[in-house]
Amino acid sequence: MPSLGEARASAPFTPPAAVLQQARERERAGSLPDAIERYGAAIAAAEQYGDPAVLAEALRRLAVVRHHRGEAEVARELCLRSYGVARQVGDDVRAAEALNTLGGMDLTKGSLDEARETFLRALELGGASQALRARAEQNLGIVANIQGQLNEAVARYERSLDAYRSCGDEHGCALAYHNLGMVSADRGRLDAADCYFQESRAFAERVGDVHLWALCLVNHAEVHVARQRFEDARQNAESALALFDQIGVRAGAAKADAYRVIGMVYRETGRPALGESRLRSAIDLARAAGSVLGEAEASRELALLHQTLGRNEEALRLLNAAYRLFRRLDARVDLVYVGGKMAELEGSYLALVREWGQSIESSDNYTYGHCARVAKHAVAMARALALDEHAETTILLGAYLHDLGKVRVPHEILRKRGPLTRVEVEVLQMHPIWGIELLATVDFPWDLKPIIRSHHERYDGTGYPDRLKGDEIPLGAQIVGILDAFDALTTTHAYQAALPVAEAIAQITRRRGWWSDRVFEAFLKVVPVNGPATPAAAESAESP
Repeated sequence: MPSLGEARASAPFTPPAAVLQQARERERAGSLPDAIERYGAAIAAAEQYGDPAVLAEALRRLAVVRHHRGEAEVARELCLRSYGVARQVGDDVRAAEALNTLGGMDLTKGSLDEARETFLRALELGGASQALRARAEQNLGIVANIQGQLNEAVARYERSLDAYRSCGDEHGCALAYHNLGMVSADRGRLDAADCYFQESRAFAERVGDVHLWALCLVNHAEVHVARQRFEDARQNAESALALFDQIGVRAGAAKADAYRVIGMVYRETGRPALGESRLRSAIDLARAAGSVLGEAEASRELALLHQTLGRNEEALRLLNAAYRLFRRLDARVDLVYVGGKMAELEGSYLALVREWGQSIESSDNYTYGHCARVAKHAVAMARALALDEHAETTILLGAYLHDLGKVRVPHEILRKRGPLTRVEVEVLQMHPIWGIELLATVDFPWDLKPIIRSHHERYDGTGYPDRLKGDEIPLGAQIVGILDAFDALTTTHAYQAALPVAEAIAQITRRRGWWSDRVFEAFLKVVPVNGPATPAAAESAESP
């Protein structure tokens, strides 16, 4: 009977590289506990038999798996060990691979500058390897894209593509083309985006990456929408959904994007009911998948649909929801330039509010343009007062909607030729309160409701509806109030001709006690004293 030592000696020897391969197979199969055990065995075997190449790679791969499981500190220590082993034996490529992985860890924790420096170190150390160069340049492109440096992102992705081509990595080429398509679409270079997505799709089909193939179809569909090739967009998105079903994807952000694109197509081609159905499906799918970006973008598109139907309050509620979601965006997860997304949304918000403000005036030729003129000068006053960007946006939006409550005032009162009766004045003076009531269910990201309610308050306490006095009156309401009065004097009313600008300013000056000194002085800075009167209509400064 053999001794224990003899039994050990006769056990079959498995080379460390073979154990590492077993671990990789377990990882690809999604069996992470087995993969962790096998990577540990590979590390032990490599240490026992003195194989530093396998040891460095096993440590790095184990770090990746641990990082995916949320074990960030352990993962970082393993990766640093991998780097140390590779450097000790002069294996620059494996050391660079470890740095590239460390940079990815920095990226996921939001340390963009550290990630960039680490990727650059990896590139410098292991750039002789085209495979390493391809991945490092790709990662540097992602960092640049997140930071809004789109030109650099393009340059990095192009270098990544060249490196993938050099080492014959077709799957890498598919990824690089897809990245170039995305950033080109963001820059509005739709011809280039067209070509890149077509190339990415061809490579994805060739290597059998069905998921990437479907992503190409969805993102290319967005380009088709931008170019008003709506049938191409719909077909792409429908094909993508079929591919997602083929590989068993029942939910997820990508599927939500496909439904969003189809909803946009139906909206733009005059089928709003179908559009709303698809966009609500997109919101539900994105929410189920935990995709903040997907939910935000679908909410914005549904808001635009409601806007086309004149359902402005519903549109505003959806834009508010989208705004809150965009503020929650995590560039580390969503790999997008958050500032760019916010700017795009704020543009949609402003367009909706501007259009709603114009619709308030549309029933009366005399008042058309009043809100836009007040808004233009309000922004100038906000800048003269050195207010911050958030306050400036608040005042701009408040100016567009300050007269919203007038939609409840009877036309015969608004268009009356001659003085109003006491009862009519009381009705008209309700419009600030009615404006607030109309927006009761809308939770704005900006605090513009005080502007709507208080723009007729006066600094001396003689205004309405609350008889506020002095600095009880919000600054934004004072700004809109003085400009509202000025525009009333310089535009034609049903029973009053427009005054010359100089005479209107003289009247405002006689009533300067209605506003604080700083507001009055800012008003004088931005209003052209010798400018022409503008034709339109509004109430006079002395009327409600």
